[in-house]
Amino acid sequence: MERRNTRQRQLVLEAVRELCDHPTADEIYLHVREQDDHISRGTVYRNLHLLADSGEILSVKTPGGERFDRRRDHHAHLVCSVCGNVTDVSVPDETDLCASVQRATGYAGVTASTILTGVCPACQEAQAKQA
Repeated sequence: MERRNTRQRQLVLEAVRELCDHPTADEIYLHVREQDDHISRGTVYRNLHLLADSGEILSVKTPGGERFDRRRDHHAHLVCSVCGNVTDVSVPDETDLCASVQRATGYAGVTASTILTGVCPACQEAQAKQA
């Protein structure tokens, strides 16, 4: 049984790495089904969260849902408020902010993730054409 779970988990991880556009769980599920038509949606969802919990991928909570990211380095996510497209962006390291919050509150292990929202160029262009 463990071998099956390991193989399924590997398929899910490979799908996240291949779908480099911050896919949803459903998009990953459909991609994995192309390799294994017996895998269930629940198995994909479970493995996505196991991979995120272990730090192998990132779970990105965006307005309107959850996306998954193969990048694990420090970066923020810019979400289009019209179409939901997610783009990686570089931002200053939040280490000083987290340390300051820890000192002020007594919390331990404070981390931060940044979600920025705006309207992407494609949606701006579409909106301009409609005006």
